Order: sequence, then C-alpha cells, then structure tokens
Amino acid sequence: MSTINFAAREINFKIVYYGPGMSGKTTNLKWVFQQVPQNRKGEMVSLATEDERTLFFDFLPVDLGEVKGFKTRFHLYTVPGQVFYNASRKLILRGVDGLVFVADSAPNRLRANAESMRNLRENLAEYGIKPEDIPIVLQANKRDTPDALPVEMIQAVIDPEMRLPIFEAVATAGVGVFETLKAVSRQVLSRVAAAS
Repeated sequence: MSTINFAAREINFKIVYYGPGMSGKTTNLKWVFQQVPQNRKGEMVSLATEDERTLFFDFLPVDLGEVKGFKTRFHLYTVPGQVFYNASRKLILRGVDGLVFVADSAPNRLRANAESMRNLRENLAEYGIKPEDIPIVLQANKRDTPDALPVEMIQAVIDPEMRLPIFEAVATAGVGVFETLKAVSRQVLSRVAAAS
C-alpha cells in the first residue's frame, strides 16, 4: 500500500519485479538505476546472502506528475528467483502497489515462468490480494535470443485469463525497460487517483 509523507509532500509506491531466476529482474533495475538522473534517485541497496540477491532503490520520476499536489516516489524491488527463497519473496511483496512479472523468452524456461506466476498468485493470496486487484504488467524479456518463443505463447502459459499488458524487452540493452516501468507506474497512479 502506498504511504504518504506529509512533511515532504510525497506519496511512496512500491513496485516489485517478480519472475523466475535469471529472467532479467535485476538487469531491469540496474538499467533504470543507471538512467535516472543522480538527483532524482536514492542509493541502490543490495541485500545479499550466499545464494540470493535482492535489489531495491527509490526514485522520483521525471514525467509521471503529481497526485493531489504530492510528488510521487517509486521504490523498486526485485525478488530472488529461486523457489527456496519463498519467505523472502513473500516479505518483499508486503505492501506492494504494482508488479512487473519478468518472463524469460527461452523455450526451456516456459515451465519456470509458469511456476513463478503460480507462486506469485499464492503469495499474493496470503496477503488477501487477488491478481486482478493489483496493477500487473508482463515483460517478455530476452527477445534477442534466436529461439525466443512467440509473445502470444508466453502470455498463454503465464496469463491465460487475465490478459495483462505485455511488453517485449531486451533488458541488457534497455529495450522495453522503461516502457514496462511506465505502464505499471501509470496503472498504480490511476488506481490511487480513482480511489481519492
């Protein structure tokens, strides 16, 4: 849930990048962090254990505007991709305002994508959140690989009913990274504006 800092006149939103291991969640965050002007972002923090890494940082978007006279600040998080870190995934989802599901376009990762989406739904359910009640966008990453599956196939497996917006990306080159982030951010802001 968004939090309001009245002293700074800011509304803080939490966006979580979810998906299977090695799908490009961290690459997305690093690309955004590198592109956001220094005076508009906080420090990138990496919480690392022996086998997992969670990144997060916050930034004031340049072109997404204000809500009721308050500046908007987005806090971006990644979850660890490995299933055995599910407790960390759940913890990071607490208070989430929007989600980017990063899918790997490789044929041999289709099952991992589906399992990760199932895990996301289960973890949201533990917080009493239905996927249709929160802004979620899909990102089909690694579109530059020669055997990349058609986007329609990825969406049919991950999102057979919801028809979430999907963006093609090559996160290592920044392709589709900001388009994905802007789409989920606008959904989050629209939801807040409609509720107020």
